[in-house]
Amino acid sequence: MATTTKLQPRALVRASGGPRYAVALAVDALGTGLLRPFLLLYGMTVLRLSASATGIAMTVGVVVGLACMPAVGRWLDRGARSTVVAASMLVRVLGVALLLAAPAGHVRLFATAALFLGIGNSAWPAAHAALVATVSHGRERDAALAAGRALRNVGLGAGALLATACLAGGTTALQALAAVTGLAYLAAAALAWSVHLHTHPAAAPAKDRTDGPAPRMRALLAANVVYVFCLNITEIALPLVLVTQLHASPVWSAAIFVANTVLVVTLQVPVTVLLSRFSRRTVLALAGVVVAASYLGFLAATSLRHGWGAPAVATVSVVCTIGEIIYAGSATALVTTLAPAHLLGRALARFQLSTGFGLAVSPAVITALASHGSAALWGSLAAATLLSASAVATEKDQGTRLSGCFRRARAGS
Repeated sequence: MATTTKLQPRALVRASGGPRYAVALAVDALGTGLLRPFLLLYGMTVLRLSASATGIAMTVGVVVGLACMPAVGRWLDRGARSTVVAASMLVRVLGVALLLAAPAGHVRLFATAALFLGIGNSAWPAAHAALVATVSHGRERDAALAAGRALRNVGLGAGALLATACLAGGTTALQALAAVTGLAYLAAAALAWSVHLHTHPAAAPAKDRTDGPAPRMRALLAANVVYVFCLNITEIALPLVLVTQLHASPVWSAAIFVANTVLVVTLQVPVTVLLSRFSRRTVLALAGVVVAASYLGFLAATSLRHGWGAPAVATVSVVCTIGEIIYAGSATALVTTLAPAHLLGRALARFQLSTGFGLAVSPAVITALASHGSAALWGSLAAATLLSASAVATEKDQGTRLSGCFRRARAGS
């Protein structure tokens, strides 16, 4: 099994799509960080919508936006790469334009804007993964995908910090941030499109090609719905537990979120490279075990009293972040390895559907479980994640296995 043992920045940039594409990712992430964390606030303060109406419109936008994924998958399978990435950014420009044009109290226009933003946010991960899978191979691809995630977190964090500093300006500042976000998306789309990357699946390198049928990946997709809950732990579960159950200062939640971002940025690539000596499926199963262990750690931490609960939760959150890093470094890479070249887009689209569904339902599931106490929340999440890790570890790679059988049969004929 080939492993990536050295980190060479130039090679990593090249494997990630090249310098222009890296700049496009950074600009896109910066623009996203300026607006996405404050979209709810924009609807409530600038458009004067109720909190419930704003929240429902945003949720509907995310869920309905996932409906575009089958079309995105087919587009990618026809060979498009940088064009799809650019389109995912351009459609968000339209969403921002609708936000700026929406009059106060116009919930339908806000919902339409949220829909276009949701389409872009849903389409981008699959398009980005397909592009990286086209220009890099083997374990270099894993490192390139990890580097893209780290770079995106840098941009998101920088954008969010800049936006936070500007919020004192009130509604005018929010409108200005939205306008800058639209310009950032437009610039990123132009840079991504200028890469001019298009591929013919039949021309994929022999070592990366599998001519068999598309793998079903049923266990992997079902497990991924549960796995992605870990991405919302620091933003939803921990603030809820710290404030309502442990009565801790909100500063703890902010500190945990910042620590999570810093750890992802600094460790995503090194951890992915370190674990490249193992199979991707084994690493993904390990991620589930680590995340489940952190959930049990949260259960123990929330039982502490006399002011020890919040520090204990913050400590365990580091373990959860490590599990998140392992998951993010192996899941998409595994899909790109399992899928035949001519069906890579559809495989990535299906995977993104499972990711989007998990992210959409996790806030409701987490808050519902938390209302029944810490044992119900963390015990249920730990059990579900361990079950998912077991399913990932035991699932057979049908498409790859059949393809190997076909190759052996041709060799023996």
